Amino acid sequence: METLEIGRAKLTWLRGGVTHLDGGAMFGVVPKALWGRTYPPDEKNRVELRTDPILLQIDGKHILIDTGLGNNKFTEKQLRNFGILEQSSIIESLANLGITEQDIELVIMTHLHFDHACGLTEKIEDGKYRSIFTEADIIVSAIEWKEMQHPNIRSVNTYWKMNWEPITHQVKTFTKEIEIVPGLRMIHTGGHSEGHAILVFDDGAECWIHMADLMATHAHQPVLWAMAYDDYPVTSVHQKEKWMAYGYERKAWFTFYHDAYYRALQFNSSGEKVDSIKRQKR
Repeated sequence: METLEIGRAKLTWLRGGVTHLDGGAMFGVVPKALWGRTYPPDEKNRVELRTDPILLQIDGKHILIDTGLGNNKFTEKQLRNFGILEQSSIIESLANLGITEQDIELVIMTHLHFDHACGLTEKIEDGKYRSIFTEADIIVSAIEWKEMQHPNIRSVNTYWKMNWEPITHQVKTFTKEIEIVPGLRMIHTGGHSEGHAILVFDDGAECWIHMADLMATHAHQPVLWAMAYDDYPVTSVHQKEKWMAYGYERKAWFTFYHDAYYRALQFNSSGEKVDSIKRQKR
């Protein structure tokens, strides 16, 4: 498992599963001739997208950022349509670090689309599910939590009852911004979903930013490269512009949940890559 230490924070990428989705949907109006150079598609025009949560260890706490695909949540049709070739092995990943699911104190949800939230619960019998991280508070924006429970005609296909009904007693919401631990802010941005949030960590001269699905992969670095999956793409672009500029000024590391090639990239003040953590493929 890949790790990165920045200031007081230690980040470890767990194995949450993998999907393969249409490249055109992932890059919106950007021509394939451009995005295909940095994020090549397969013969079906699909791109590989990890769904790998990050274990954040800081100030003696174990914090999970998003939760992967879970297990046994998908029909055969969904497995095929979403190109799911691997489901979650988060519990095994944690065990390799000497940690159990009960050791997780906080679960930070950037948003609650199925590919981020399926790992919150597990099936105990047909039609019944239970929480996995039973000792954790689950932090999510109030807007996202409301939409999870009351999806609209577009979002109903990605906000699933099996992922939220068993965890209602654990959820803690915020509006604009919340400080998780000193220096770590969770900030509502909207864009990809109405309640989407990012993480910004400042510790002296050290900084990392988790843009979640505002910059789903390293290939989404250009400000105008937004996904067709974004509910509010103009908001995505404006928020991305703001926080990319902040990160460049701080010479920040940017971390990824979906990227099949990089776990994190560091940019200089000009937005040029100066360091990287590559994903180690099996």
